Amino acid sequence: MGKALPALETRHTLGELTYKAIRKAIVTRRLPAGTHLVVDRLCEELKVSRTPVKQALAMLEREGLVVTSPHRGTYVVTVTKDDIEEIYSLREVIEGLAARLAAETITSQDLRRLQVLVQDGKKALEAKDFDAYAEIDLEFHRLIRRASGNQRLQRIMESLDGQVRILINTSSAVPGRGKASISEHRRVVAALRARDPAAAEAAMRKHVANAREALLAHWVDGRSRPELEDERAAS
Repeated sequence: MGKALPALETRHTLGELTYKAIRKAIVTRRLPAGTHLVVDRLCEELKVSRTPVKQALAMLEREGLVVTSPHRGTYVVTVTKDDIEEIYSLREVIEGLAARLAAETITSQDLRRLQVLVQDGKKALEAKDFDAYAEIDLEFHRLIRRASGNQRLQRIMESLDGQVRILINTSSAVPGRGKASISEHRRVVAALRARDPAAAEAAMRKHVANAREALLAHWVDGRSRPELEDERAAS
């Protein structure tokens, strides 16, 4: 494992900072699938003691981003095609419901923010900044979930956000998928603006289903096909 993590500059809320630093390295693939996470090595890179590192790894395991095996240690999770099917089947139903509910309650301010996010996402894709696009995409979906007003729905999806973040980074690099995703986001926003629950749910479910198909077509052994990795590296 090469040096993928920056030293932390402050000890304020050290456990949270440690968790965020390791999590960011995982979701942006600086710590790729299958990486062995050695506590002492992480302590050295982050300049912290063992306690916050162990706390961070426990949090990441609950989030599904790392897995610990007895006598082997802790590793960055390897996402399989079965995982993609499960995660995106859940997303299709839950995100669709969120859009249906949000169509009746979303504010004009939130609609304006969604429109800005669509434009920002387009710019990120044009710059081939897939990490930035993944964050923008997640914010787009989180805003709609918040607008739904359903707290339990939000908590369910928050538990999947880490793995979804990794997968969005990949799907946005699939040729043609980014442009299609922007168009799909626009259709979701249009349905929300029209206060049409059925159309909003249908548009969101189609968007998530299309992302799933793109991922499944380009996913091999826990990572995207080599040409997509090359595309990211060149950006």
